[in-house]
Amino acid sequence: RNLTDISLLECFIHLRYVDLSENKLQDLSPLSNLTHLLWLKVDGNLLPSACMQELPYLQIISFAHNRIRDIEGITHPRLVNLNLKGNKIQTVLGLSHGQLFSLEILELRGNKLESTAGLNLPKLKSLYLAQNTIRSLEGLEGLEQLATLHLRDNQLETLDGFCSSMKCLQYLNLRNNGISSLQEVAKLQVLPMLQALVLLDNPCCEEPDYQLEVLVLLPHLQRLDKEPFEHDQRVEANSIRQKRQEKEKVRTALLGGGEG
Repeated sequence: RNLTDISLLECFIHLRYVDLSENKLQDLSPLSNLTHLLWLKVDGNLLPSACMQELPYLQIISFAHNRIRDIEGITHPRLVNLNLKGNKIQTVLGLSHGQLFSLEILELRGNKLESTAGLNLPKLKSLYLAQNTIRSLEGLEGLEQLATLHLRDNQLETLDGFCSSMKCLQYLNLRNNGISSLQEVAKLQVLPMLQALVLLDNPCCEEPDYQLEVLVLLPHLQRLDKEPFEHDQRVEANSIRQKRQEKEKVRTALLGGGEG
């Protein structure tokens, strides 16, 4: 409706659900009186910031497709789902567990992020970071409940940054990055619960016996590139893994004997 002013809403203090999408809003301060608000959608406006007065019961908020550059000032204590897709955000510094201790779903697809540093959100379960320019994975060690991580269409060449504290991560999408070696994929061995991995459109997919080699490295994996592994692939991968482990034992023993 091309709205630029929502000051009329200040009177409706008991509103629970508000959708102001596809307008020309640049300021949400009139919503600070709506202390019973549970759900807010302001997609497709001209908002330069996501900063708002703290709303004690707000659980879901969507700021998709605005002009937001940073994520300072998001402090709603019961917020579970935050959508910031399609903005101009360059860093996630500013999102903190101290202010967002209920956050479980964070959508940051299609922004300008270069790093994941600053994601101190231990309750987070789903994190969507596709279509950014992320080159490095940092600060992931605190994401102990994260189950789903989307990193499709970024600029990752290495997979440093994953750690064993990420004990709930089950689904990881790395499609269309710059991962050229299966040695990088081996770094995912620290993820004890990883079940589904997407590596399509990475250079490492061109390596010989790519699927089998990934299964050798990650025996607990159930699906690769959305396809489940067959029983005979598992048997072959187990056989290859055991032979390589035996070879490594022999090599280690010979090296040890040489040192003696």
